[in-house]
Amino acid sequence: MNEIKRCQQIARLKEGEFDLLVVGGGATGLGTAVDAAQRGYRVALVERADFGKGTSSRSTKLVHGGVRYLKQGNLGLVRDALRERGRLLENAPHLARSQTFVIPAYSQAERIFYGLGLKAYDFLAGSWSLGKSLFLDRRETLEHLPTLLPSGVQGGVLYHDGQFDDTRMTTNLAQTAVELGGTVANYCECVRLLSDTTGSLTGAMIRDVVDGGEYAVRAKVVINATGVFADTLRQQEKAGTPPLVAVSQGIHVVLPKRFLPGGSALMIPKTADGRVLFTVPWHDAVVVGTTDTPMPEAVVEPRALPEEYDFVMTHAAKYLAHAPQDGDVLSVFAGLRPLVQAGRERHTATLSRDHTIAIGRSGMVTVTGGKWTTYRQIAQEVVDHAEKVGGWSHRPSGTTNLPVHGAVGCAPFANHRLAIYGSDAAGIALWEREGVGESARIHPELECSVAEVRWHASHEMAMTVEDVLSRRTRALLLNARAAAAAAPAVAAILKNALGRTAGWAEQQVTDFRALAQGYLPPGTLSSQ
Repeated sequence: MNEIKRCQQIARLKEGEFDLLVVGGGATGLGTAVDAAQRGYRVALVERADFGKGTSSRSTKLVHGGVRYLKQGNLGLVRDALRERGRLLENAPHLARSQTFVIPAYSQAERIFYGLGLKAYDFLAGSWSLGKSLFLDRRETLEHLPTLLPSGVQGGVLYHDGQFDDTRMTTNLAQTAVELGGTVANYCECVRLLSDTTGSLTGAMIRDVVDGGEYAVRAKVVINATGVFADTLRQQEKAGTPPLVAVSQGIHVVLPKRFLPGGSALMIPKTADGRVLFTVPWHDAVVVGTTDTPMPEAVVEPRALPEEYDFVMTHAAKYLAHAPQDGDVLSVFAGLRPLVQAGRERHTATLSRDHTIAIGRSGMVTVTGGKWTTYRQIAQEVVDHAEKVGGWSHRPSGTTNLPVHGAVGCAPFANHRLAIYGSDAAGIALWEREGVGESARIHPELECSVAEVRWHASHEMAMTVEDVLSRRTRALLLNARAAAAAAPAVAAILKNALGRTAGWAEQQVTDFRALAQGYLPPGTLSSQ
């Protein structure tokens, strides 16, 4: 794998004239860049922060059809998602895998009801099934969930869904787009849209957040894939445009592995607010969530509200034999969902999780809504729309069976500590073996090595301590205190790798530790 240098990507942005300019480097934007590049279009993507900085890094880490959508009768969404789930597991085997889930039942009627629903889930999956659902008796349920509070449990239902690492996926999608001939750049902000005398869009003015420079990027079609911020760009296209997005916040609490030591995940099908609650093993920890809280506006760095945190902790205590305490919590992270508005509806739990594609008066293609599982299908539809706006002959998408970067040749490292890097694991392992001090950990409680951080900077366009500790690794989400403690070591490595100053490194540590404070339970003060 050749190194991807941000400076080279910036040079290509400045020099090139593109067919498509994608604004937004989350799941949908990067998927769109991959699809367009695979079809042979000249495509550029800009992201004002880091790839996956927003919603795409804060998911429940599941690749699923959406069991609860069955109850809503949205069978089309479930069927499409189950098909795309299978494709994602095939195209990114180093990042995605099958995960066993168990729903405990507290009456025989519940057991039958959930079991029949999951048989329908199996049926909709068809040839993409990850395994048949099973009825469990009380003993089998408690064997799968040894830390489940046993009181009242009558049995359960076992089913299979997918799990993955969301921001490792965004990183690999960015690499895939470049390998297919696309241009992608993080820390590049779209400051205004450009148009010709007829009002048709011709590109955008881009500001390099790193050095402050501005330049025009010309493109025949502009795609707005900015998620919860989609209406901001739509207002630039036409002031007074009615809002399309309703913002909903969901939080997750991360606990030590001992709270769910087995291999199965716990799914509670209905909480007090009508949501599904998951307790899922992930990277040797346990992720518990989520909530659904309407928010007045989108923010770059959302924070868990005290009432959301209390909700998750209270529900965890209802089902786990040992109620988690604040001191047990490793991290708390919040994410915003870009839900499609339904008139004046503001109860976001009832709004569609499906996506919407809208064409603006100047030809901008806006896509919002959807979820990680169906990112590839959404991207394909976006490029199909872009072809119509551009007046181009249709080129069929070839991403259905397209492996993402790292997928080909990943098998030798399937059970290795570096498995999440796929085929890149070989290069990192070589650095660790041959470089003095390269195999040393950046912190005793984190598995990340010095070599990994250097790899992030040289091969994955990591520009900040946050990029490394939040997205190239998942340290911030898995152990916020350890991540804060590791910040000086990471800053020192990046300073040398990126040619920064000592003052830059010091500011990076200060900034990251302030950020990490927001990943602790509300009201908690860090000792760092």
